[in-house]
Parts: sequence; C-alpha cells; structure tokens
Amino acid sequence: MQLGEYCMPTTVILGVIGSDAHVVGITILDQALSAAGFDVENLGVQTSQEEFAAAASEHDADAVLVSSLYGHAEQDCQGFHELLAREEVDVTTYIGGNLAVGQDDFEQTRTTFRKLGFDKVFDSETAPEEVIRSLERDLGISTREAETDRVQA
Repeated sequence: MQLGEYCMPTTVILGVIGSDAHVVGITILDQALSAAGFDVENLGVQTSQEEFAAAASEHDADAVLVSSLYGHAEQDCQGFHELLAREEVDVTTYIGGNLAVGQDDFEQTRTTFRKLGFDKVFDSETAPEEVIRSLERDLGISTREAETDRVQA
C-alpha cells in the first residue's frame, strides 16, 4: 500500500456482555482504539450475544471485543461462537477482564475461553496498547497501513 492510499478503517465492535454493568474498561479501550485509527462501535454495558452478532453483521466488523468484569463471562459466552456462525458473522473475537469468580490461575481461564472459541483472552491488567498490537497482527494490518488509517481518521 502506498502512503496516502485510502484504505477502509478496521471496524471493531466493543461491549460488555451479559448483566455486567462495568463501563470504565470499555471506555478506556474505546478511546485507545479510536486514537489508533480503528472504527469503534461501542455497544456499552449489559449487551446480549445477539446484539454483538447484529452489530458485527450490520457494520461488517473485522473484530468483536467482549468485556466482562463481574466474573460470570463463561456462562454469558456459552454458545456465542455458534450464534456468530449461524448468523454468518466471521470475525476475530477477543475477550478480556475479570472473567471468572475467584480466578486464581489465569492460564486455566484462558484455556476455558479459547475452548469457547475466542481467538485471544486477556486478563484485567492488559494494557490497551497490547490489544491494539494484537489486533494489528491478527487482522494483518501493517504498521504502515495502521499509520495511514490513523492519518485519514
């Protein structure tokens, strides 16, 4: 891609799943992703699986980022990837936060959510910059393309 050549912004759907009402994490992530040149659709808190799938389809999203801090993400995410498949939504999926009550061994939690179908699983201490770098790698956005997106945004 030539410098200055137009490229479509990468669209990311962001929200807090289930009955969780913790908004601070997604607010910070929304600001960081937007500053990095991503087109962010923030669904807010208490978002259903169906709302994530509908938004991803409607906005032709590249990625869906699910947040949960109240410790019940496993039950909230049961069947999520099956729903995405039924709705023919093919996106990269990340989840992060305090995903399990009494979470002692995050590697076990990571394994649980990878088995549920998530491409990446982050703990509640993950910096937004790490998520951005992961998205750039997983979505094949080169640094030069990312810079072009940022300049044109």
